[in-house]
This record gives sequence, structure tokens and C-alpha cells, in this order.
Amino acid sequence: MHRTHSIHEKSYDFRIDAVNYALMNDDGGNIKNFSEADIILIGVSRSGKTPTSLYLALQYGIKAANYPITEEDLDNEGLPKCLVPYKHKLFGLTIDPERLAAIRHRRMANSKYASIKQCRIEVREVEMLYKRHKIAYFNSTHHSVEEISAKILIETDLERRKY
Repeated sequence: MHRTHSIHEKSYDFRIDAVNYALMNDDGGNIKNFSEADIILIGVSRSGKTPTSLYLALQYGIKAANYPITEEDLDNEGLPKCLVPYKHKLFGLTIDPERLAAIRHRRMANSKYASIKQCRIEVREVEMLYKRHKIAYFNSTHHSVEEISAKILIETDLERRKY
């Protein structure tokens, strides 16, 4: 039987399962499945969690969930309770406040959410959270999703499901 693409069936299955997992577990939408995650990306809204999760899934078959750290989470100073059992799976993303404000402004212009003041507060607080809980993190500001993913793979020793 002739194949038009040189993809191994096992690799394909891992990758499709991982993509479906990433989509179902985007933005903290399904925290009951976090036990199945290979990694859980955390960070403020618009820091690159979703595209990175999908890239890790599509390219490497890694089940990557993601969870947004909200202003409410930051007010409590601790890790959100749903993340505590999975601390060993957490990897943080951060971003320069100016870049974050520009990205958010395109979504919700002239809002508190997009204000430079709000972005500075959230980024400062989330980075303090990472340090306080010894969570590895990476600044995504000047990096492509491929570079962010490579950094995560290097720092976490995740198993790549490529054959």
C-alpha cells in the first residue's frame, strides 16, 4: 500500500490524541483531566500558553494542558488549589508587560485588562508566584512557539513521541 506521507501510524495516533487533549484542556477548561497531562503550562492571559500547548501536541505528541493565572489567583498569593497536586508538571510562561498590553489591546481596547498598569501588575505577580513556588518559567516575548517549545523540552526532559 502506497503512502503519500512518511508518517508512522503510532506517532500519528499519539499526536492526534495529544492535540485533542490540548484542545479539551485549554485555559483550565477541564481540570479533572490534569492527571493525564505530561505538562501544564501556566501564565497570565495571552502569554502564549495555548499555541505552545498545541505545538507540543502536534509536533511531539505531548499532552499539554494550560491554565490561566488570573488576577483573583494572584490576589490569593498561593497556587490555585487545582494545580497544587500537579506542581511537578507545571511550567510557567511570562511576557514583557508592554508586549502583553499591545496583544490585549487588540482583543479588548481601552479596558483595564489591556492597560499597561494591569499588565505590569500581573506579570510582576506571576513571576513572584513562580519564584515563590520554584516553578520553572520562560519569557515568551521575543520567541516563536517553536523556540518556546524547545526551551520547555530542554528544561523538563519531557518524552517526545516522535518515531
